[in-house]
Amino acid sequence: MQQPAPPFAGRLRAVIFDLDGTLVDTADEFVPVVQALRREHGREPMDPARIRASVSSGARALVSLGLDMAEDAPEFERNRLRLLELYSEVLGTLAAPYPGIESLLARLQSQGVAWGIATNKPRAYTAPLLQKLGIQPPPGSVVCPDDVRHRKPHPESLYLNCRELGCAPHEAIYVGDHLRDIEAGRAAGMYTIAAGYGYIEAGDDPQQWGANAQAHHSTDLLELILGNRQQDIA
Repeated sequence: MQQPAPPFAGRLRAVIFDLDGTLVDTADEFVPVVQALRREHGREPMDPARIRASVSSGARALVSLGLDMAEDAPEFERNRLRLLELYSEVLGTLAAPYPGIESLLARLQSQGVAWGIATNKPRAYTAPLLQKLGIQPPPGSVVCPDDVRHRKPHPESLYLNCRELGCAPHEAIYVGDHLRDIEAGRAAGMYTIAAGYGYIEAGDDPQQWGANAQAHHSTDLLELILGNRQQDIA
């Protein structure tokens, strides 16, 4: 029987989320984009589940998956740009926060806990997505790869989040659905939660990522993050 995860210790000042596959379900936008790219190359539609599982790995991974194309192929960059062009046409039309996320954010606000986003999604796509979703309360910090020299799994993004949110790394929790998220959080000295409900590649196992805890469903996050710890919250 699996032992319960050790709880967050200390004063909780902020919760930081990865974006795609953790805070927001964007896969329903990427599935038709990859299928459209395949169609342009005369290929049949592929299993949508395979596309969903690769969304957190980014545009390069989706092009490699969808076209079975190596990144050093001469036409790879052209197809990556085409995929992003197709994505821009649907961005924000099918995405939505995961169940329980908005309730969690409201509870965090009521307890005086700030929240932010650390994503490897470029700001050109992150900003319009968040604007269209209109998540309330809004994040106090949004860090994209454009804002740092080293993207995740380097902890630089999370350090910037903490500066903008006014907390120390050990006063924050980071939630993510990819090994690099947990590596970044651990490197920053944060308590980490693996979003096991996110976009997990076949054969990958979030329990092996070294996170402090795992959320099997997005609705588990409220209990994992807050539980009965209100007395420890600044």
